[in-house]
Amino acid sequence: MGIAERKGRERAEREQRITTAARLIAESEGWNAVTIRRLAEEIEYSQPVLYSHFENRDAIVAAIAIEGFGELATALRQAAHGSASRQGALESVAMAYLAFARAHPALYEAMFTMATGLRFAETDTRPELKDAFAALAEAVGPARADVEVATETFWAALHGLADLERSGRIRQGARAARVKLVVNCLAGP
Repeated sequence: MGIAERKGRERAEREQRITTAARLIAESEGWNAVTIRRLAEEIEYSQPVLYSHFENRDAIVAAIAIEGFGELATALRQAAHGSASRQGALESVAMAYLAFARAHPALYEAMFTMATGLRFAETDTRPELKDAFAALAEAVGPARADVEVATETFWAALHGLADLERSGRIRQGARAARVKLVVNCLAGP
């Protein structure tokens, strides 16, 4: 292995340590506890080393959000995999989406609420974001003439449900009924 390859690998490993530490802190204490100073202490690097990898905390949050979209895409595809029908796939994907949001509240917040500068539905949208959208679109069904609009609507409904569930503003026990209603509206007659 050449010097450049080794340095590149070491740089990637440091970046992963930074994002892993940030995720752990955010999940246990909230995003307000994630600071450059705190991360430097956690991973035992100086603050300038962190700044050599990430411009600021928002850049760290963006990197974590990108990881999250990759994880979400994987979870959605796994959920849809065993379904025999489009309606079954939609229900499985919807439940997996809501479970993901509930299991990873700080990650979900980084992906959808915090300032990251990540752009959606643009030519320069990151592949991980496109992949998460594609995972939803696969469940919606590529045969639909309005697949993008239908997928955006499905995603919006799921995101709204996830946020309302996470904040405790809707009944937790009615998730299955709400998902069935959304799926029925999307699947149509």
